[in-house]
Amino acid sequence: MRWLLIALARTPLPLLYAYGWVVYAIVFHVFRWRRRQVASDVAQAFPEKSAAERAAIVRQSYRNLATIAVEAVWGFGASADALRARVAFENPEVIDSAVASKHSVVLLAPHFCNWEWLLLAGDATFGLPLDAVYQTLRVEAVDRYVREARSRFGGQPIRREDFVYELMSRGGTPRGYGLIADQTPRRNDAKHWTRLLQRDTAFYVGAEKVARFLDAVVLYVAMHRVRRGHYTVRFTVLAEPPYAFDDATGGSPIMECFARNLEQAVRASPADWLWVQKRWKYPKPPDA
Repeated sequence: MRWLLIALARTPLPLLYAYGWVVYAIVFHVFRWRRRQVASDVAQAFPEKSAAERAAIVRQSYRNLATIAVEAVWGFGASADALRARVAFENPEVIDSAVASKHSVVLLAPHFCNWEWLLLAGDATFGLPLDAVYQTLRVEAVDRYVREARSRFGGQPIRREDFVYELMSRGGTPRGYGLIADQTPRRNDAKHWTRLLQRDTAFYVGAEKVARFLDAVVLYVAMHRVRRGHYTVRFTVLAEPPYAFDDATGGSPIMECFARNLEQAVRASPADWLWVQKRWKYPKPPDA
């Protein structure tokens, strides 16, 4: 599997896009992977849209997912210049300012557009190592290859189970920490509940604690698809020291701001979100 990924990473991107169409056709039309779940989630999120409009969102979201998959594989072998040519940062001064003031940065991003290129292009662009938290892959050889590919430009991927240890060991050095923040907490985990796309939605908490420990600037990372294979990125400051929020108020102000930014992005371009993830796994408890 590792050698297949290496070979695909050296394949011209236009040819990989052709492979992507085959992947889309198999996943969407043959296996119909999670289509019922995705259609239901889209329908609940956009009750004001017609059935035809919602069906178009579902179909295009699968096409985008296939595109992202082949782009990610290509990105694992792409040069820094090639990635910088395809991912443009609209306001890099936000990161540059944090670097100049010797603050770490916590970047909160959703599964939106191409999050793999986001990390690689960020590492290739900024003078701040960007360490992304990730879930260990089941196949060890593939996991090792992906870690090596993601760390080519200075960042160090951090396994989710090692995050606390790594955070404490690197606390004195300004760095960037990338978190994909739209994942669903486990039932027993601490969580922040809010309304997202017409539904009660749980988010992981802890961004405030991480920010306070690092004395970090917290940013929402908004990615926009310009055209196939080209994206822009804009940063929005969610919090910065000295922090204005109070832990005693309860909830999670940073994740509430994240949720509002995410909802705005999804409403503007619904098919660019990763609808196949099981976002609403359980209902909000009455006492939450």
